[in-house]
Amino acid sequence: MKDSALLDRLAIRELIENWVLWRDAGEWERFRTVWHDDGKMYATWFQGSADEFIAASSKGFENGVSILHFLGGQTMDLSGSRAISQTKMTITQRAEVHGVSCDVVCTGRFYDFLEKRNGRWGFVLRRLIYEKDRMDPVDPAAKLELDAKLLAQFPVGYRHLAYLQTCIGFQLKTNMPGLKGPEVQALYGYGRDWLAGKSIEGVYNE
Repeated sequence: MKDSALLDRLAIRELIENWVLWRDAGEWERFRTVWHDDGKMYATWFQGSADEFIAASSKGFENGVSILHFLGGQTMDLSGSRAISQTKMTITQRAEVHGVSCDVVCTGRFYDFLEKRNGRWGFVLRRLIYEKDRMDPVDPAAKLELDAKLLAQFPVGYRHLAYLQTCIGFQLKTNMPGLKGPEVQALYGYGRDWLAGKSIEGVYNE
């Protein structure tokens, strides 16, 4: 591996780690630096610009919304000044569900469209792939009963996360990519287009 490619990979990994640490700690000014000016974020509860995402995250942070992220292994594909990075991750969120304090744990991948501009790597688009999740009462002795019809409305990869987020008032996107299916295959296609230097405008309109 050439030294320049290794340095790019190290810079991208640092970017991924900074995203999680600064976002979860509420360091919003530093968090803004990981994005390019036209950066966009797509998740279950939010789809929009980086600036809008930061504003929404900051508001939630101040209002007690508890969402944390943990990182695992990473793979990336580099093509000149563009990259696609996939990073194993876990989302944990705590909130009350039907009067019971609960934790949801959702495992998946960050799927990131990155670009090097003026010598700096930054996020152009962050998408997520949701693979599996579960919900548990914080107090193991508590009894929790979920609405089966509501639960069944959400994709299996983030069913419990979506249920909890709906209970606290979020409007959810219900066609996010999972481990299998046309949504994740479409996302992989956009990733290949990005690396080939093509436009990925369609990915913003899903």
